[in-house]
Amino acid sequence: MTKLYLAIPCYNEEEVLRDSATKLNKKYQTMMSEGKITKDSKIVFIDDGSKDKTWSIIEALHKENPVFQGIKLSRNRGHQNALLCGLMTLKDKADAVISIDADLQDDINCFDKMVEKYEEGCDVVYGVRSKRETDTFFKRFTAEAFYKILDKMGAKVIFNHADYRLMSKRALEAFSMYKETNIFLRGMVPLIGYKSEIVTYERTERLAGESKYPLKKMLALAWEGITSMSIQPIRFITGLGAVVFAISIIMIIYSLISFFTGHSESGWASTLCSIWAIGGLQILAIGVIGEYIGKIYLETKQRPRFIVEEFLED
Repeated sequence: MTKLYLAIPCYNEEEVLRDSATKLNKKYQTMMSEGKITKDSKIVFIDDGSKDKTWSIIEALHKENPVFQGIKLSRNRGHQNALLCGLMTLKDKADAVISIDADLQDDINCFDKMVEKYEEGCDVVYGVRSKRETDTFFKRFTAEAFYKILDKMGAKVIFNHADYRLMSKRALEAFSMYKETNIFLRGMVPLIGYKSEIVTYERTERLAGESKYPLKKMLALAWEGITSMSIQPIRFITGLGAVVFAISIIMIIYSLISFFTGHSESGWASTLCSIWAIGGLQILAIGVIGEYIGKIYLETKQRPRFIVEEFLED
């Protein structure tokens, strides 16, 4: 049997946490009774510096039932770092760890298939959405475009996979060797290279509360993923610079021909367009390069990616 732990990042989840805990405990008890996971398997909530009663609920759950454990971060570090904290803290305690969000929009009935795949020899099992009917058209379009853009830029991610996955102890040990500060887990995990499989599921609507990934955070995550996993934007700037330079050479030749043939005239429109176009391209290029320099700056500081304030164990 598999000793299975769940790593569940939480940020201001007081409205759904009790209900989610009840569903997860019921699922765990079923899997234990069927002999799929060991009796000492655990459900671990990681509080990412919540401002509501999330941590007090986690403490109460831990007192009521030893299957529940809790990790409290010293401050809010963001979803990716909170999840990383859970994975790294639990890697020596379990045979395998499943990561899932606290709202349980991802189907917990996939636990069985994930464990089966693990016992068949897979080190990573990805939960992949079979369709996006619960999403708005805008979210569905932008999400699918995001995965395609990442793929084109050389960052190999699993299409329609977020952070719902199972990782074996061996995979987690390998992943612990990735020390970068700027993390994008769904792009980093495939870099491990061990045997992997996917299980498909349909995502449900959120039970209560607000999504912790509004458009602003989704765009920030997308940019983090692109700049953390690929240098294609800088290569794009190089290519764009070459194209602009080639155009400028053509314009110089055209200007010289016009001058010697007596057809040269000063034109405000062409001058202004050239200035604005080149100026805009320069600012854009400096901005993208600056983003990469900023990431290098953060990496060289080697600050801790998370600090655990408290860990509720047995």
